[in-house]
Amino acid sequence: MFVASLDEEAKKDLIENNNYDIYNGALYESLVSEELVKSGYKLYFYKNESGEIELDFVIRVKNEIIPIEVKRNRGRSKSLNAILNGNNNIKYGIKLTDGNIGYIDNKFTFPYFLIFLLKRFFNETNFVKW
Repeated sequence: MFVASLDEEAKKDLIENNNYDIYNGALYESLVSEELVKSGYKLYFYKNESGEIELDFVIRVKNEIIPIEVKRNRGRSKSLNAILNGNNNIKYGIKLTDGNIGYIDNKFTFPYFLIFLLKRFFNETNFVKW
């Protein structure tokens, strides 16, 4: 789906020149968005007025707002950290990466291959009561 949505020049660049590094972030975001939509979530994007904070996805779970940041690798989550540290209304966030499962500073980290289990995680853990 992602490649089909690219313009002709970008498709050619990706396929013929193997320029995956340029498109990697967008490819991962596309895969995540597809899985979240299939899980029944409405997807929202957030960018503050100054453009310093940008969240890939924001979903609603049991009347809570959950920001989701997608990282191609184990990179820092600058925007997610800023939102969690500066907003008392948002209690938890999700970071999707190629790393392991983890939890630190109100941020849950999950590897990409577990995205399909997020809904189950929210339902079975009483996520919003933590």
